[in-house]
Amino acid sequence: MNSFKQFNIKAPERGFEGDKIKISKVLNREIVVHRFKIEDSKVFKKGADKCLHLEIAINGNKHVLFTGSTGLLEAIKQVPANGFPFKTTIVEENDRYMFT
Repeated sequence: MNSFKQFNIKAPERGFEGDKIKISKVLNREIVVHRFKIEDSKVFKKGADKCLHLEIAINGNKHVLFTGSTGLLEAIKQVPANGFPFKTTIVEENDRYMFT
C-alpha cells in the first residue's frame, strides 16, 4: 500500500493575510509591504496582462492590494528578497503609480 509521503506532495503556499483594499485608500499613506506575487491578470485593463498582489500593513492592520500598475510591478521585482518587509508610500504621478 502507498503512503502519503511517497507522493511527495508539498503544502500550498500560504495565502496573503488581510482584507482586500483599493489602491485609492492607500495613496499617499505610509504602508509596510510584507510580500508580493505576480500572476496573470484575470481582468485586462489598459493592456496590463499581469497582476501584482501585495500583502501590506497600514497602522499594523494587514490588507491585500491588487493592481495592474506596470510601474509598481517593475519596481517591486527589483527589491531583494532580504529587503522585505519595507516601508513605502504609493503616489500617483502622471497617471502612474510609483513607490517612494
